[in-house]
Amino acid sequence: MTSSPRAEGTVDRRTLLRLAGLSTGATIVAAAAGTGTAAAAEGAFRHGVASGDPLPGGILLWTRVTPTADAVPGSGAGPDVTVDWQIASDASFATVVRSGVAATGPARDHTVKVDVDGLEPATTYWYRFGLSGVWSPTGRTMTAPAADAPVTRLRLGVVSCANWEAGYFAAYRHLAERGDLNLVVHLGDYLYEYGTGQFAAAETVVRPHLPAHETLTLEDYRIRHAQYKTDADLQALHASVPWIITWDDHEVANDMWSDGAENHTPGTEGDFAARKAAARQAYAEWMPVRLGADGAIYRRLRYGDLVELSMLDLRTYRSQQATGPAVDDPDRTIAGADQLQWLTDGLVESTAAWKLVGNPVIISRLDLATLPAWLLGPLAELLGIPSNGVVLNPDQWDGYNADRERLVDALRAARTRDVVFLTGDIHTSWANELTTRDTGPSNPAAAEFVVPSVTSDNIDDFLNTRPGGPLSVFAAELIRATNPHVKWLELDGHGFGVLDLSPSRCRMDWYHLADRTSAGSGSSWVAGWSVGRGSSQIRRESAPA
Repeated sequence: MTSSPRAEGTVDRRTLLRLAGLSTGATIVAAAAGTGTAAAAEGAFRHGVASGDPLPGGILLWTRVTPTADAVPGSGAGPDVTVDWQIASDASFATVVRSGVAATGPARDHTVKVDVDGLEPATTYWYRFGLSGVWSPTGRTMTAPAADAPVTRLRLGVVSCANWEAGYFAAYRHLAERGDLNLVVHLGDYLYEYGTGQFAAAETVVRPHLPAHETLTLEDYRIRHAQYKTDADLQALHASVPWIITWDDHEVANDMWSDGAENHTPGTEGDFAARKAAARQAYAEWMPVRLGADGAIYRRLRYGDLVELSMLDLRTYRSQQATGPAVDDPDRTIAGADQLQWLTDGLVESTAAWKLVGNPVIISRLDLATLPAWLLGPLAELLGIPSNGVVLNPDQWDGYNADRERLVDALRAARTRDVVFLTGDIHTSWANELTTRDTGPSNPAAAEFVVPSVTSDNIDDFLNTRPGGPLSVFAAELIRATNPHVKWLELDGHGFGVLDLSPSRCRMDWYHLADRTSAGSGSSWVAGWSVGRGSSQIRRESAPA
C-alpha cells in the first residue's frame, strides 16, 4: 500500500483515493461524530487526535489525554503519565511502521505532541495513541512528496475564523466528508478570546464559551482550547487529514500588534506580555503545529514540484495600527523585517510551480472612502476601523503600505509569477488581483483568494438582514466599483474554500453553509475563480471543480 506513490513519485486525486479508499473519509467522520466521540467524552482521549505540518519523511501527531477525573484542562491536576503512539500503513494496524511512547502531565496540560520521522514520502498512514491499554480514535494522515517529485494534483481545504458562540462547525464536517483533500490550511482565528456575548452582532449566543469570561490567563486559554476541541466536526476534520495552520489575532486578543491589542486594557487586565505568553503557551500545547526554537510560527512547507506554501505570522512583529500619513511610514511593518525578507526571498527563489502564501489578513488594497454610512458602519465593526470614515483598514496590509510595496516591487523586479495569497480574517468571500497604488489594474503581481468565516459574524449579521439580500448585493457592487482589482465578493456567507492545484491552474471554489446556527447545516457551491500558470489575472469558473 505504501509503494505506489513512492514508486511513481506523483500524488494526484486518483492516487489519494487508491491509497485511502473512497469510504475512508466518511468512516473517520462517523467514528469522530458518532458513538466514538460519545464514549471518548468520558474517556481518556476526549479531545480527539490531529496531525500537521507534513514533511516527505515525517509528520507531527497530537492528542490530549485525561488520565484521571480531576485532570481536566487548565486544572493543573492529575498525574504524569506515559502515552503510547503508533503509526501504521493500514487502518487496522496490522502493519505498524513506527511506534513509541511520550510523557505528559499537568505541566503541559496533559497534551501530547510527537514529531515522527523515518516515514516514506507521499504515503497515507493511520495513527493512534494509547493509555493503559485503551486506544484513542484513529486518525489518518499523509506525508508530503519529496521536494523534487512531480505532483499532478493537490487539493486543500481552506478555512478561517471559527467563533464557537456564533454557530456550529458544519464547515469542518463538510470538508471531512469529502474524502478528496490532501491538506487543510487554517489561516487563523481558530478560536476567539471573548467572554460570553461579547462578540455577537446578531445578539445571539448559539453555544456559550468556557470560561464565560474573556481569556486572560494560561488556565483560561487552556480551557478555551479544550472546549473547541470537543466539537465533533472539528475532531473529524483533524482526524481525516493533516493541517497546516497559523495564528491571527484572536488566539491572543483582537487587533493584536507586537506589544498590545485593541482588546486588552493593561489597567484592568494586567501585563500584555504575560497574557501573550500564556496564550502562546496554550497554543503550542494544544495545536498540531511545529514552532521554531524561539516560538516562531512562520515557516515554509513543500509539496513536490507543484506547491511551496509560506505560512505567515502577521501579529508578532507588527507595528501598532495607525491611520493617516503613518500608513506610508517605511519604518512601520506588518511582518517584521526578517520575516518579510524571508518571504520575499522564498517567493523569488522558489522552483515550485505555485507559490502559495498563507496570509492571515487581506493584502489587496481596499478603498472605502466613497461608501455610504449605512455600509461603512458595519464594515467598520467587521474590520475594526473607525466609524467616522476612512479609506482603508489599518489592521490589514493597507495600514502598512511600505511592506506591501517592498514585496510587490521585489516580485515585479524578479519577474516572479504564479504567486497566490490565501487569506482569511475578514469573514467574507473575495477574489482579488494584487496591485499597488503605482500600478494599473491590467498588470497584477499576484492573485488573492479570501475565504469566509466558518461561523464569525459578517455583513448580514451586522445589518440584521437576510443572507444574500439586496443590501448586501448592493454593498458588494459599491465596493467593486471603487476597487476594480476586486473581481468578486460575497458579504454574507459562512463556510469554506477548496483550493485545487495542477501544473497549469490554481483554482478556488467557495462553499457556503445554509445556516451556521444549525449543526446539521447543508452547504452549496457559490463561486469558483482560477488563475492560469504564468498569469496573475483571475477568471471566473462556471461550475465546481
